[in-house]
Amino acid sequence: MTSMHTPSVRPVRHRARLLATAAAAALALLAPAAADAEPEDEELSLEELNERADELEDEYAGDLIQYTDAKEAAEEAEKALKKAEKDLGRARDDVSGIAAAQYKGSGVDPVMEVVLSREPEGMLDDAALVSQLAQTHAGRLQDLTSLKEKREKASAKADKKLEEAKQVIDELEEQRDEIKKRIEKYEKEKVPAPPSDDSAGSGGGGNGTVPASARGWGFDGATPRMAAIRDEIIGRFGAPYPVGCLRSSSDDHGTGQACDFMMSANGGYPSSANQQLGQQIAEYARANAGRLGVKYVIWEQKIWDSRNPGAGWKPMNDRGSITENHYDHVHVSSF
Repeated sequence: MTSMHTPSVRPVRHRARLLATAAAAALALLAPAAADAEPEDEELSLEELNERADELEDEYAGDLIQYTDAKEAAEEAEKALKKAEKDLGRARDDVSGIAAAQYKGSGVDPVMEVVLSREPEGMLDDAALVSQLAQTHAGRLQDLTSLKEKREKASAKADKKLEEAKQVIDELEEQRDEIKKRIEKYEKEKVPAPPSDDSAGSGGGGNGTVPASARGWGFDGATPRMAAIRDEIIGRFGAPYPVGCLRSSSDDHGTGQACDFMMSANGGYPSSANQQLGQQIAEYARANAGRLGVKYVIWEQKIWDSRNPGAGWKPMNDRGSITENHYDHVHVSSF
């Protein structure tokens, strides 16, 4: 009789020991997770960056949209990291419970104890249950490993996004003196000088001498400088759809310092020809930013900010629609 049931007991006890060892190993691997969840660089925090941004906003004549975009990306990455840490914590507690149970009493999982305490004949009947338990525990350990990797990736992304936000602030602070000089110049100048090749009279001085079809919402509410920029662009490139300027908004549209040059209607993608036209307008505003007093340009989910020109065209976060991502219009803001 002994020779019949001994081979059955050993695999069960061996499997229990394997589970206990695997759980202990997983816990050992996961032990540093809580510690490395803390930021490595205590000096680098979003709160500090926000304070520095607040100090710059008045000097930079308006919102720092490039920083705002980077800050939002950092905040989203931080939320994802916190969720990953929460999920990992729950799974770690689950496996900790398994490991603790296995080292109590006889050193075997309580459910395993029930199986092992039965008569040999009964144990053989529970072979399927033992197999299921092993698979369940192994799955938990696999989930734990997967969640740990997910947490590490989320942590790396959060660090990267925070560093990108810091880089934007660093660059803006480096430009501080130059920007203040430019703002003083634009305040005295009021409207930009016309382009040197203005033989066609495209620099209309912002007097609204543009086709009626180009006059969109808030057209007459643009500031003198923005109106001059708007009229020059329309005079040079035309306007396939009405150009909108002043509207109730917390950004430059709210003060009349921005206009949207629409390249399509009803929130659709522009035609190939109008997409090229939008690209030309965006590049023209960028290339003439110093003379015109352009603050920033947004087109096709990218921003070029004259207050941080070295950054070039920078990608922006996905806002969820063609219009919000500026695929159907070129946004031009002025000082």
